[in-house]
Amino acid sequence: MSDVVNADDICSGEKSPDGRAGKLRGNLGVPAIVLMVVAAAAPLSTIGGNVPIGMVLGNTTGIPVAFLVAGVIFLLFAASFVAMSKYVTDTGAFYAYIQKGLGRAAGTGAAVLALPAYMCTLLGVAAYDGVILSGFIERFGGPAIPWWLLTGLVLAIVGWLGYRDIDLSAKVLGIFLVSEVAILVVLDLVIVLRGGEHGITGDSFSPQGLAGGFGIALLYALWGFVGVEATAVFRDEAKDPDRTVPRATYWAVGIVASFYAFSSWALIEGNGGPDAIQAAKDDPDNFMVNTAQQYLGMLGRDLTTGFWFISVFACALAFHNISSRYAFVLGKSGVLPKRFGDVHGRHGSPANASILITVLSFVIMGVLAALKLDPVLQIFGPLGGLGILALAILWLMTTISVVIFFTRRGGSPRIVVLASIATLALAAALVLVVSNLTLVVGGSSTLAVIFGVMPLVLLGLGMLLSRRSTADLSSADR
Repeated sequence: MSDVVNADDICSGEKSPDGRAGKLRGNLGVPAIVLMVVAAAAPLSTIGGNVPIGMVLGNTTGIPVAFLVAGVIFLLFAASFVAMSKYVTDTGAFYAYIQKGLGRAAGTGAAVLALPAYMCTLLGVAAYDGVILSGFIERFGGPAIPWWLLTGLVLAIVGWLGYRDIDLSAKVLGIFLVSEVAILVVLDLVIVLRGGEHGITGDSFSPQGLAGGFGIALLYALWGFVGVEATAVFRDEAKDPDRTVPRATYWAVGIVASFYAFSSWALIEGNGGPDAIQAAKDDPDNFMVNTAQQYLGMLGRDLTTGFWFISVFACALAFHNISSRYAFVLGKSGVLPKRFGDVHGRHGSPANASILITVLSFVIMGVLAALKLDPVLQIFGPLGGLGILALAILWLMTTISVVIFFTRRGGSPRIVVLASIATLALAAALVLVVSNLTLVVGGSSTLAVIFGVMPLVLLGLGMLLSRRSTADLSSADR
């Protein structure tokens, strides 16, 4: 503990023994933060997983339009988020915004809810990554290694990176993100230049393509935007945050929406437009890699599979970093033990909080593996469903807070109107998630009820825990 800074020094503004300020440190610019957000969105994972699932369950090829609609919703969210960012000088994103509009108890409740929400997503994608790596090793003649052993390796490497300074994570994510985007761009361009399987049909934008369960497609499109708040989570580690955070938010949403829309459209055209639905039904797990093999050969398939693993790994790293920072904030406020609010003296990272997330990840994953649950159907799907439900609640609470904050201040009517529209859109999105929760968590109505109630219980628990906080989360974060 000699190389960490005590949370009391942070609140009092004192320096650490080595003369460094007791706060998270970094030098992240707009590109680095955008990389963190887009890496959390995991392009190859979204295109390889969400797109075929959305097509199969929704019986629609309209998912490119769904990504564009989701992009508009999150641009409205971003407009509200950015407008309020100049009044929120703290890390923690959701809790800081919600506390400004709905009060300290709601803010603490939001932080307590956000931590397990991101941890669920972390555990889900880590389990999925173990499966991908296991299959990849066997494909090249390697031994059949249990998925949980490889998932443990993923969690260990992610934990090591998360313990160190954030700039290292940003560099790793940058390299990985460029790799996975490159293979997708090559595949997209080859498909389009070759005219797809039966010529460019444009079915995704036709009434027939948009028919069926477009709402299901929109649900899985919204899932692709998980992590968008990471622009504000890394505020303390950004250079010139008042300029960096707003720019990074708009860039992240715009890139995610346009890239996903184009790539999903190309993938559909590569499988014959309306025929793509049947291709996805025949082999949803390998829809993307089968398409890569068709247009790029066996080498393209292998490269796509390899980068798919990298994409999911990058996603796990991004969610570990976000989870660590929520644990860090809760430690500094006294909701969690104070030691989790300490800053590493050399790395400037939430080192103890990162260790906490790593240990919890190993323990929970060990229990899930011991229960012999299927890593995709019974871990990735249900935990992802719980995560997206909790985050949908937090997105909605954030825009409501923006409306209340600017209404009280007598701020710009334009901001209030935009935030109100975003609130209505996100309320509709939440209804969409809840109404399809049974489908999202794997078809179990009992599990859907449990998962539907759990976020509300966690939110209420967090509001009660706010009473034991030694300070407002916002003041503890300065």
